Amino acid sequence: MNIGQAARKTGLSAKMIRYYEQIELLPSAGRSDSGYRQYNEQDLHRLAFIKRSRDLGFSLAEVARLLTLWQDRQRASADVKALAAEHIVELNRKIEEMSSLRDTLQELMDHCQGDHRPDCPILKDLESGGCC
Repeated sequence: MNIGQAARKTGLSAKMIRYYEQIELLPSAGRSDSGYRQYNEQDLHRLAFIKRSRDLGFSLAEVARLLTLWQDRQRASADVKALAAEHIVELNRKIEEMSSLRDTLQELMDHCQGDHRPDCPILKDLESGGCC
């Protein structure tokens, strides 16, 4: 199937498929006589794996590692679990950071009168860079 069909089947854009090929997460596609990329079921399966990994927030480097582990039938599941555990630590760090940002913005919003006056603590905080 061509790249457009592969994109529709996987839910990825053609641009992303070409990018994954460029960064070697996906092997170079075969080409038709007219030079169009051609993808098979194995390629689609790999693209689905990449998409699901990305949907779970894994970085491209982590996806590459997961792909290596996935293809290695001699791997230890402990290696996969360790990578997932590291990712959870990073997700928790990001959640804490986002929660802190939300709380700060909520506090600023709570102090904003939201009326016709120009005084605005939100803009004042942005202007000061959060200090002073």
